[in-house]
Amino acid sequence: MQINRRSVQDSRFSIIRSLCRAALASAPQNEAVTQQVRRLHDSYVSEGVKREADALRQLLEQNESQSAFAPSRLVRSRQPMPGESLTPNTPLPVDRETSTRLVDVLYPEQLPKSAPLFDADIQMGVAALINEWAHWDSLKSMEIQPTHSCLIYGAPGTGKTKLALWMATQLGLPVVLARLDGLVSSFLGTTSRNIGALFQFANRYRCVLLLDEFDALAKVRDDPQEVGEIKRVVNSLLQSLDSRRELGITIGITNHDQLLDAAVWRRFDIQLGLPRPRFETRLQIAYYYLQPLAVNDVQLKLVAWLAEGLSGAEIEALARSIKKSAAIEGESFEFLESMRQLGTLHGGRIPADRREALRQDNSDLAAVLYEDESLDFEQKELAQLFDRDPGTISRWLKDRHTPRAPRGHN
Repeated sequence: MQINRRSVQDSRFSIIRSLCRAALASAPQNEAVTQQVRRLHDSYVSEGVKREADALRQLLEQNESQSAFAPSRLVRSRQPMPGESLTPNTPLPVDRETSTRLVDVLYPEQLPKSAPLFDADIQMGVAALINEWAHWDSLKSMEIQPTHSCLIYGAPGTGKTKLALWMATQLGLPVVLARLDGLVSSFLGTTSRNIGALFQFANRYRCVLLLDEFDALAKVRDDPQEVGEIKRVVNSLLQSLDSRRELGITIGITNHDQLLDAAVWRRFDIQLGLPRPRFETRLQIAYYYLQPLAVNDVQLKLVAWLAEGLSGAEIEALARSIKKSAAIEGESFEFLESMRQLGTLHGGRIPADRREALRQDNSDLAAVLYEDESLDFEQKELAQLFDRDPGTISRWLKDRHTPRAPRGHN
């Protein structure tokens, strides 16, 4: 009996790709691991096996961007910033009217140690910014001012706060966290005074000043009864940002960038928008948050497909639901049925067309998945997902007249 070597190779590639993904994820900077995956990629290229070669190329490109973003590749700033050292015993500023604390302080040991997951272009941009801070002295020797301020904006759940805190981790500095909505007071003049107290405190100590809910003041400006007071508040904020330029690093965060005044935008050297993750990044996020549950590449692709348009935080919520089902159901756990539960339990998150596809029977769902170009599923992968033999999948697709024209692989 003659064995079809190509068929055997195809059937094993999903396992090979999963092993490569796991190895690169666990050791993104291990050159030996990277080199072996690169050798495998090159062997597929030399054999003209395009689909498998492209899949490994994508893994290598993701690994390259993650390596540039990884903590050990970034050197902490040696710049002796002006100011005193913050300690847990340092008195924090408060609102004089209510005695409410104006800031929280997070020390380096409280900050995240692992880098958040973003699209490759975002990772490379952030790595370049942190590398700039790491070479503060070199820039100043060339009479170039390093970046002192960064505005991070995007939809809720896209990782803005996580990114800002991780950036502070790389600098080895504590974070002075202020939510601007908490500085707003109903007492005339108190808001401006709170802003002044905040910046006076941050400028005294070596820290990263993190201004959360940065749009809070912009929203208040819409109140016609408060025009004069709010103008004074915004002017106070702008003057405070200007005064800090030579003293430390400031990061602003907002979910509503469209509300910010043009003068506020100009105060930030860098304006970094965080989009909702692309398909490949959704794969990485799903893989990360589904651990330690064992999932294969076909299942990961289905999760990433369902998560179209979702933020990283929403994908994390989906992963938690899947793991809950696996923990409760034990050996009777079925991945595809868990996906169908997601369509009901997370109906407000999952896109309507994909939620509707989950409600169809297996043969109709297989046809939808087969036709979707973002998934690029082969019939053997659908057989693995539905736990059917390839012949059954072929009959399902034929019965529903689901031909697929040849197309390139991205």
